[in-house]
Amino acid sequence: MNYLEALSRRYSVKKFNTEIIPQEILHNILESGKLAASSLGLQPYKILVVESEEKKQQLIPAFYNPSQISTCSHLVVIISKKTIDPSYIHGYFNHISDVRNIPLEKLDLFKNSINQHITQKTSDEIFNWAEKQSYIVLANLMYAAAIENIDTCPMEGFRQDLIEEVLNIDTKTEKVTVTLALGYRSEEDHFQHMKKVRKPNEKLFKFI
Repeated sequence: MNYLEALSRRYSVKKFNTEIIPQEILHNILESGKLAASSLGLQPYKILVVESEEKKQQLIPAFYNPSQISTCSHLVVIISKKTIDPSYIHGYFNHISDVRNIPLEKLDLFKNSINQHITQKTSDEIFNWAEKQSYIVLANLMYAAAIENIDTCPMEGFRQDLIEEVLNIDTKTEKVTVTLALGYRSEEDHFQHMKKVRKPNEKLFKFI
C-alpha cells in the first residue's frame, strides 16, 4: 500500500476492536513523532502514551465521545510547554554537543540567538508557538500510523481538568494540546464505509 492509498483508507475511527498494537509497530509510529520537524529544534512538547487499561478507564469521563478511549489500543497525549526557560535551552545545547560531538562554546552564537528569540516572546506567544509544533507531531503520527495500517482518531473534545488530574500534568508549565487514539477499526464502525469527502482540486489548489 503506497502513501496515497494509506491516507485514503485513513479516517477518524469512532470505535476500535480493542486489539493491541504490536510493540515494534508502536515504536515505529512514535519514532515518527520524535522525528517531526520542530522550530529551532527545541521540541517544546512531550508525548505521553497511555497503554494501561486502568488509566484509559480513568480517562473515559474526560472525553465527550468516549467510545474511542474505551476501545483503543493506546492513547497518545501531546502536551505543549507554556514556558521555555534558560535551563531548557541549556539542556538542549548540551544534548546537541553530545550527539554531534561539538564543543559547547562553538554553539554559543546559535544558543544566544535562540535565547534572544525566546525572551522576546510573551508567555501566550510561547504557548501558541508550542501548540503549533505539537500539531506537526500529530500529523507525523497519523501519517506513520496510516502507513503501518494502524487506525487513528485525533481528538480535541475533552475536559482539560480531568486529563490533567489523571495524568498528573504540571499545569503551571504545560498544557494538553491534543490526543490521538491508536488501534484497529471495529467492524461495527460504519463510518469506515463512507466515502472520503474533500474539496475538489480546483477549489483547494491555486497555482501561481
